[in-house]
Amino acid sequence: MDERKLPLADYQRFGRQMILDGFERIQAQLKLRDSKIVVVGAGGLGCPALQHLATVGVGTLGVVDHDRVELSNLHRQILHTEARIGKYKAESAAMAIQELNSSTVVNVYTTMLTSQNAKDILSQYDIILDCTDNAPTRYLLSDVSVTLGKPLVSGAAMKCIFPKPPSPDLVGTCEESGVLGVVTGIIGSLQALEAIKLAIGQHEGKPSLLLFSAMGLPPFRSVKLRAKRPQCPACGTEASSAKIEETDYVAFCGGLPTDWEAKGLVSDGTQSRMRPSELRDALAMPEAAWKILDVRSPAEFSICHLANSQNVPLSQLLHDPLAHLPAQSNVAIVCRLGNDSQIAAKALNEMAISRDSTQRITDMIGGLRAWSREVDPMFPIY
Repeated sequence: MDERKLPLADYQRFGRQMILDGFERIQAQLKLRDSKIVVVGAGGLGCPALQHLATVGVGTLGVVDHDRVELSNLHRQILHTEARIGKYKAESAAMAIQELNSSTVVNVYTTMLTSQNAKDILSQYDIILDCTDNAPTRYLLSDVSVTLGKPLVSGAAMKCIFPKPPSPDLVGTCEESGVLGVVTGIIGSLQALEAIKLAIGQHEGKPSLLLFSAMGLPPFRSVKLRAKRPQCPACGTEASSAKIEETDYVAFCGGLPTDWEAKGLVSDGTQSRMRPSELRDALAMPEAAWKILDVRSPAEFSICHLANSQNVPLSQLLHDPLAHLPAQSNVAIVCRLGNDSQIAAKALNEMAISRDSTQRITDMIGGLRAWSREVDPMFPIY
């Protein structure tokens, strides 16, 4: 039995968890103090995970994140503050951790995790937490953790459970799909719980998948995982660390994530597009009759929209384009970033050609975000 003692203040700080049945009392606390846990990603998942790991008494924490704190992070990334906007997230998280528990050693890595540096960084720790938001890093962490023989606790606000990665265009992000801060808080806290059980030796050690749906009933569902595949590059019969270091995980996942904002600024060549200032001027001309169609979701339309615009979600418009094509007026189509509007404009143009219409059907380059940037700085962006 470990006969070491804790610092006197730790008995008061951690006493309420040491008296729990199954916690192994002071021995478990000593194991936590000796543990080294690395969290990759200091965002919506990493922040609550780091918070609980620090306050439970983990001795050493590593924080890996090369992004900086932005205003849009603050509704869910609970370790960051308005005062630390612009700082590296890893540094901001470390500052918060030190305020919560000054005895925790925090190692900060403000670098992108790659197949070249992952083993050097992660090999220093006992447990790895995947709190990232991109597919290449997830696949890299999965491979490296197996190679190093380290337990991996992976969490995601968006599903990422495919043996072969889907196209980057099909992988949603929190910015595009939306996210509730309490959801990432729950998932990150669950990751911390799994890491704690691993650290104190109370985890059964069997791989499992737990699905959580905030609006579903029941909210939690467990899924049985398949056995190892012989062809797996990390744990299969021909696995080797060299293969991981030679793998371009970005290419493996189909390339870099799509920059939807940049894509919305480029025409697909099928119709003449209008810049926000051009649409503003066209709408101001008294002799021109324009109908503005906003193809975002009703939820997004309720947040903000152009005056006199009509909300027709893209799926609804594509189901019956002719029903949404006015007989005479010109049509300007808008969306958030200028991507869905191009799809809608193409569909309506095809209908207009089929009935020999001379009306103009166009969409706005860059969407409503460009409108806010170029025409009306008071127009909300989200």
